[in-house]
Amino acid sequence: MLTALVIVFVLAYAAIALEHPIKINKSASALIGAGLLWTIYAMSSADAHLVGEHLSESLMGTAQIVFFLMGAMTIVEVVDAHNGFEVITSRIKTTKLTTLMWLVGFVTFFLSAILDNLTTTIVMVSLMKKLLAKREDRLFFAGIIVIAANAGGAWSPIGDVTTTMLWIGGQITALAIVKGVFIPSVINLFVPLTVMALMLRGKSVVAPAFKADKSGVVSTLAERNIMFFCGLGILVMVPVFKTVTHLPPFMGILFGLGILWLVGDLIHRKKDDQMKINFTLVHALSKIDMGSIVFFIGILLAVATLEHTHILTSLAQWLDRTVGRQDLIVLVIGVVSAIVDNVPLVAASMGMYSMEQFPPDSFLWEFMAYCAGTGGSMLIIGSAAGVAAMGLEKIDFFWYVKRISWLAFIGYIAGAVFYIVEMNLFGR
Repeated sequence: MLTALVIVFVLAYAAIALEHPIKINKSASALIGAGLLWTIYAMSSADAHLVGEHLSESLMGTAQIVFFLMGAMTIVEVVDAHNGFEVITSRIKTTKLTTLMWLVGFVTFFLSAILDNLTTTIVMVSLMKKLLAKREDRLFFAGIIVIAANAGGAWSPIGDVTTTMLWIGGQITALAIVKGVFIPSVINLFVPLTVMALMLRGKSVVAPAFKADKSGVVSTLAERNIMFFCGLGILVMVPVFKTVTHLPPFMGILFGLGILWLVGDLIHRKKDDQMKINFTLVHALSKIDMGSIVFFIGILLAVATLEHTHILTSLAQWLDRTVGRQDLIVLVIGVVSAIVDNVPLVAASMGMYSMEQFPPDSFLWEFMAYCAGTGGSMLIIGSAAGVAAMGLEKIDFFWYVKRISWLAFIGYIAGAVFYIVEMNLFGR
């Protein structure tokens, strides 16, 4: 069974990577892969009830992420419908691509730590459509946004799902992870930004022409500001909601979506239906990329079978026996997280190493947060941020490999080397 599962997963992954050459949508490959993996697991298991429990558990985790993604994407679409991003774009006056890249990179980095890397990527990639007319420029910026969002999420307990897992599990504490991983994360972003700035030196920003809505209806300045700050405020308050209520983030984003819906209805209540149709939440829901959401469902359910059948745990144990050195093992886990989802990898590692052997805030856990959080940037489907950017800008897998992967890799290694050297010199 295990061999069959690995073969099917590898074939499904290859089909996703080769989406454009074989002309088969990645969502279809992901769903077929997930269906085959769970079928093999169910047919090979003598305990149907256990398989059903595992599927229900995986579905619950997947649904939470998907609901969060749908809520965040809808909020961004509502703000966009009101031209809310003009609040930011109107204040960015630079005409140089390099200056804009530095600005976008560090705004994404810090915003990701406050919100999370997925939401930040959706917001910033959407913003780039308002700033850049050339698709090639937007693709490069999307790559930098993915790197910056994952780097920003790694040093914050609420910025990346794997860091949050370690935080909730007690392996790290909030203040320690910020102190320990912040500088390596900055280096992880700074190195690719420096190289990219040299590559884009001398190029100018080509802004898209303003396009009014097809209906000829545009929002007023007051409506634009209200919906922008309300939408941004809701996204910022989601981590606060989670901290105060201990409810999962998807509940906060859905609650916020309801508030935004109410505010929108109150703002446009005096307009006739034809005038306000394009500003409604219903219209925004019709514009979100459902293909990307379906792809996300397929990927998460497919990887879940590798977790429940202990394939990932076996891989972690094999690494422990073969490699031996903890720093190299965690580095490898970070690289593997670009291929396989980092969540089950970190979950397997949390189960593999005991808290007695590695107490809270030890080298292993902090370095795990950095590597698992930033390693996914090396492939476009290696992180939730990458998957979101891939869907929003229709980024080709191999374009990302050729143009962005090596930048993410050198940033990943530079930050890791700094952390290892720092721990050896000033180890806590």
